[in-house]
Amino acid sequence: MTILVTGGAGYIGSHTVRALRDGGFHVVVLDNLVYGHQDLVERLGAPLVVGQVGNRPLLDQLLSGQHPACVGEPIQAVMHFAAYAYVGESVEQPERYYRNNFGDSLVLVEALLAEGQRRGTGPLPLVFSSTCATYGIPEPDQIPIEESCPQRPINPYGRSKLMVEQLLADCHRAHGLPSVVFRYFNAAGAHPSADLGEDHSPETHLIPLVLETMAGRRPFLQIHGDDYPTADGTCIRDYIHVCDLANAHLLGLQQLLAGRVGHHVYNLGNATGYSVQQVIDTTKAVTECGLLAHVGPRREGDPPVLVASSAKARQELGWQPQFPELDTMIRHAWEWYQKRQRLTTPDA
Repeated sequence: MTILVTGGAGYIGSHTVRALRDGGFHVVVLDNLVYGHQDLVERLGAPLVVGQVGNRPLLDQLLSGQHPACVGEPIQAVMHFAAYAYVGESVEQPERYYRNNFGDSLVLVEALLAEGQRRGTGPLPLVFSSTCATYGIPEPDQIPIEESCPQRPINPYGRSKLMVEQLLADCHRAHGLPSVVFRYFNAAGAHPSADLGEDHSPETHLIPLVLETMAGRRPFLQIHGDDYPTADGTCIRDYIHVCDLANAHLLGLQQLLAGRVGHHVYNLGNATGYSVQQVIDTTKAVTECGLLAHVGPRREGDPPVLVASSAKARQELGWQPQFPELDTMIRHAWEWYQKRQRLTTPDA
């Protein structure tokens, strides 16, 4: 069975490609490589098609099994990770985010509907990578955040993702499109083999920023506020290992393929929050390195605490995080980071 993974050259997408292949699926990756990494797909042994999700003729070729990457192997389902995901950039260039994140997703959904009609089987199933950014800034009494929490995104990135969620829900009601939506919180860690991991440019996630600072690639770490109403004054976030995210996507796909039709939405998190200071202290313990940190003002829109309730995913999908401990996530990320730097440094 062949699965199309859009954005499969990215951080979470590449880990999911590995989980799919380990699960016995054939995988074809579609990625424009704006932020993805070709070498990650190559080491996974999956065919890579470099292109835009919004290219309808290309999608039709792939879905019908007429593309050279999957000749004679029509796509049976799609996992959709492809998106731009920088919040600040989305504020500066909202049109770019709506075109890429929502516009291309609309083209993909239209292709899934058309291919299902051509086959006479109904729309092809879709697993969609969404985000906790669709919730915006929840009220304190809404923590931990459940799927029923009001969605009030505060930036174009979150709004573009919410628009896709609404598109999928509407197309399920109108056409029976089977879909699973995962809203996940702070992805972290790397594959235990250290062959896959996080490599963003620019980097905005806390754990790799701490590692880069400890490795001497940044002069200091900027802490955005230490006067929040938390135990140590720094923000608390819910970190989830990237391999656990990938496993959840696999479980969601298997349920759709087994005939569990509908439009299903799940949060993915550990239901445990760690503060910025806890992340720094744990990273120091894991790496045995120190760092210089500067405390600056709060960032606009940063809530003190964001923690997910993932009870629904655990109950309905049987999902159980295998790497819930913060020190494990950091250790895996550190091993990947060291290996990645050795591979990419010119005089290595």
